[in-house]
Amino acid sequence: MAQFWSDIAPQAYFWFKAFHIIGVVVWFAGLFYLVRLFVYHAEAEKEPEPAKGILKKQYELMEKRLYNIITQPGMYVTVAMAIAVISTEPAVLKSWWLHAKLALVALLLVYHFYCGRIMKKLEAGECEWTGQQFRALNEAPTLLLVTIVMLAVFKNSLPLNWTGGLILALIVFMAAAIQLYAKKRRHDQEKLRQAQSQVATELVSNS
Repeated sequence: MAQFWSDIAPQAYFWFKAFHIIGVVVWFAGLFYLVRLFVYHAEAEKEPEPAKGILKKQYELMEKRLYNIITQPGMYVTVAMAIAVISTEPAVLKSWWLHAKLALVALLLVYHFYCGRIMKKLEAGECEWTGQQFRALNEAPTLLLVTIVMLAVFKNSLPLNWTGGLILALIVFMAAAIQLYAKKRRHDQEKLRQAQSQVATELVSNS
């Protein structure tokens, strides 16, 4: 056993870094899918019974399992391995890029626990968010992910002007995409209502 630890100790940084990256992938996958479930959950409110009740129960179950089995463990692994990585080279704590990265991770943690709060409010029927609002919320971790990765890769050499421009472009693109999607949904729903109205009119005229 002593020989095992003496062999692995020099590579501790790489082991911690590998599991940190794995944790990040799992954590973000959980966050992205969780809020997507919130979208479906909110839109289920528009369905007639019994479909509404069935869908809501199914989404509540999926949200709980996703949050507790995937998203929470991913967050714990990410944070624990990040602390372990820093412990192998504590001098990095003096770097401005790490301070910025840790600040963004703190925001991500706030987002994570806020999603947990939303999940409970949806279950209690106390959440008034719409599907479109949840779609916008789901873009927040994308911006955090891009910025965190840029900081981790470039470190002190991060081109701030280019990074700021990229983030701004992403915000504009995502806002436009959300609006276009909402417009398309309204158009499709209007076409569906017109088709249903036409069918109903034909049935009445043929009866």
